[in-house]
Amino acid sequence: MMKKPLIILTGPTAVGKTELSIRLARMVQGSVISADSMQVYRHMDIGSAKITREEMQEIPHYLIDEFEPSEEFHVVRFQEYARKYMEEIYAQGRIPIIVGGTGFYIQALLYNIDFTKEQENKEYRAYLEKIASEQGGHILHEMLKEADPEAARQIHEHNCKRIIRALEFHHFSGQKISAHNEKERQKESPYNFAYFVLNDDRAKLYERINGRVEQMIEDGLVQEVQKLQKLGCSRAMVSMQGLGYKEVLACLEGELTLEEAVYRIKRDTRHFAKRQLTWFRRERDVIWVDKQEFAYNNDNILKYMEAILAEKGIMILRKQEGNYT
Repeated sequence: MMKKPLIILTGPTAVGKTELSIRLARMVQGSVISADSMQVYRHMDIGSAKITREEMQEIPHYLIDEFEPSEEFHVVRFQEYARKYMEEIYAQGRIPIIVGGTGFYIQALLYNIDFTKEQENKEYRAYLEKIASEQGGHILHEMLKEADPEAARQIHEHNCKRIIRALEFHHFSGQKISAHNEKERQKESPYNFAYFVLNDDRAKLYERINGRVEQMIEDGLVQEVQKLQKLGCSRAMVSMQGLGYKEVLACLEGELTLEEAVYRIKRDTRHFAKRQLTWFRRERDVIWVDKQEFAYNNDNILKYMEAILAEKGIMILRKQEGNYT
């Protein structure tokens, strides 16, 4: 049985994935599944740079506005929902296009990585969470450096959720989660896929990031966070740890001035983009699409993509007794 087709369009934040994804979807008769950890939340539109209904141009989109901010969204949930929606898309005779910058989500879906949970111990998790709240997440990161140096190198010290999971994995299995994940990554993908990474000159990318943050403030990011506060959202929620939200929340609670918050959002978003690119460079079978090589013209980029998709047998989708070619 032939592998089902799958297209991935990713890249660092603010590189211009949204517009290109719509044109790509039109070209291949595709539907978009978002691989963005923030756009999945309702009421969080400005800070997540969420695609609007108008921008969708009637292209079907999934995993947008799916959860309330009080709900936790993580890689296992992403796998579950993305697989379900992919089957719906295939049944419609369309091609799923994964669009977004969360490389961990994409990797998990593409290679069907197993995240079978080890025996849960609420006491151990509570112990780690207490350390984070009382002494700071950097203490957990130091613990991870001792237990699994490679995992500590891959996971940012502010990402307490993933650090705790890595420490739990080591605590209960005696193994390093970095070795486990690397083994899982060596799996062959069950899909016939094209994995495009859109990129740009670093100076231009950073300029776009700074401009986007300023536009978010102008569009009402502060007011959006105030509304979220009224809905009961707090910094304890995973959703409120997103870039832009935690800084504005600190501003509203008197810890930062607005100027300081904006500075931090710009700085940390630039750092985030750098980490995204580092992640994609480690991935297998990616196709880099550097915008400057195509004179910043999406027509040229789409022609290049079309040629690759045709070569891989993905360009034309034919549904025949449940098999796709």
